[in-house]
Amino acid sequence: GQTNSLLSLSNHKCLIGPTTIRTPASPGSTRIKLLSMQPSQPTDPVALHIMQGFPPEPKNLVRLQDGSGYIFPKTRWAFSHQRELVPTATIRRGPAPAFSFSQSPRSDIDTIGFTTLDGRPMSWAQGLIETETDGILILHRGRIIYERYFGALTPERPHMAFSVTKSFVGLIAAMLQHQGALDPNQLTTHYVPELASTAYADATVRQVMDMTVGVRYSETYTDPTAEIWAYASACGVIPRAPNYQGPQSIFAFLQTLQKEGAHDEAFAYKTCNTEVLGWIVQRLTGTTFATLVSDWFWQQLGTEEDAYVVVDGIGAAMCGGGLNTTLRDLARFGEMMRRHGALNGRQLVPEAVVADITRGADRDHFAKAGYQTLPGWSYRHQWWISHNNLGAYSARGIHGQAIWIAPSAELVIVRYASHPTAANGNGPLDYISLPAYQAVADHLLRA
Repeated sequence: GQTNSLLSLSNHKCLIGPTTIRTPASPGSTRIKLLSMQPSQPTDPVALHIMQGFPPEPKNLVRLQDGSGYIFPKTRWAFSHQRELVPTATIRRGPAPAFSFSQSPRSDIDTIGFTTLDGRPMSWAQGLIETETDGILILHRGRIIYERYFGALTPERPHMAFSVTKSFVGLIAAMLQHQGALDPNQLTTHYVPELASTAYADATVRQVMDMTVGVRYSETYTDPTAEIWAYASACGVIPRAPNYQGPQSIFAFLQTLQKEGAHDEAFAYKTCNTEVLGWIVQRLTGTTFATLVSDWFWQQLGTEEDAYVVVDGIGAAMCGGGLNTTLRDLARFGEMMRRHGALNGRQLVPEAVVADITRGADRDHFAKAGYQTLPGWSYRHQWWISHNNLGAYSARGIHGQAIWIAPSAELVIVRYASHPTAANGNGPLDYISLPAYQAVADHLLRA
C-alpha cells in the first residue's frame, strides 16, 4: 500500500524501480518493494481529486445511480472501487500464507521499442500511458521483473477484471469435463431445463464453451440498443430507467434470448454464452461461482488478498465479467497456467486441461468473427489462443484487462487498465498491446 507521504505527491506516482522503501504487506507477502518516481497520467483520478474529501465535491463524485461510474476518466477510480458502487460476493483467500514471488527488477523494460499495428513507433513506457494502464506486472521465469501502479490502483486493491472472468468460468467447466462430471456433447437443457424456450435449447455445452452459438445478442458497446446493455441492466450494474420492466436477474435475462443463425458455424464473442456456462457449472456443482473460485484457486494459489465478484439483485455472480482481484493475485493465477496448472507446490489444474486450452480450437470458425488484429487465432474454453511462435494465449477484458501468457518465453504479463474504448480487438488497445507484449518477449529471449 501507499503511505500518507506517498499519497501527498500530487504530480507523481510510485512505481517499481531503483529506490527501496518499506511498505505494509499481507502476511507471507514480499515486504520490500522497489519504487521510483514517474510523472502521472493526465487522467490520474488522484490528481483530479476524484472521490477525495469528506464529502467529495459534487463534480468529483462517482455513483452508480447517475452513471458517473462508467464515464471516463471517473472509470479510473470506479474500476478500482467496484465494491463501493455495486453488490459483491467475497472470494476468500483463506488462512494459508501467501505465496511470495521472487523479485529481479529490470531497468530496461520502459525503453523497449516497438511499432504499433497502425504503424506508430512507441516505447513500452509510452504504451502504458496511451492504454490508460492502472497497473501492470511482468513475470519472467516466475520472478517479478517489472511492476507499475497508476491512478487509483495500489498493490492491495482489487480492480475490475471484466471479461477475464470468462476464462475462470471456462477453466472451471474444462476441469469438470476432465473429471467426467460435465459432458460437453450434452445439450445445455440437460443441465438447465429453464433454457428450453431459448436459443440454447438445441445448443451443446461445447458450443457454449467455445462461443459458436447462434444467438441474437450484440456485444457492440457503441450501440445503445445492443443486448449487452439489456444484460447490464438485468445485472443492475448500470442505472435503470424509472419505469424499467425488464429482467431483474441474469438468469431471467438469459431466458429471453432467441436464436439467430445456426450453431457451430462461426465464433461469435457474446457474454451471454459465458453466463449460460456459469449457470451450468453452478447448477452442476451446487456451488456459487465465488465459492468455486475460492475453493479451487484462491485458497490454493497462496493469494495475498480476498477477491470479489459483482452480483445481481438475487446474489448471482456476473460470470461474464464481474471478477475483481489484485494485480499480484491475477499474476499468481497466470503463472499457475504457465506452469501447466501447478503453483505453490500444488497441481491445481490437470495438465491435460491446460494442454487442451492451449491447443486451441477451429481457426476457420474464429476468422469469421473478423478480428483483423487477431489473424490465425482461435478460442477454446473461454481463452484466446494466438497460435504464434511463443505459444501465447490470453484472458482478455474490455478497457484493457489482460492475462497474457507466453510459454516459450517463460513470460506472464498481467494488466489492469481503464481505456475509454471498451473493445480490445480491432482498436487502439490491440494496436498497442499485442506488439508491446511481443517486443518484451523478444527482448527477454535475446537477453
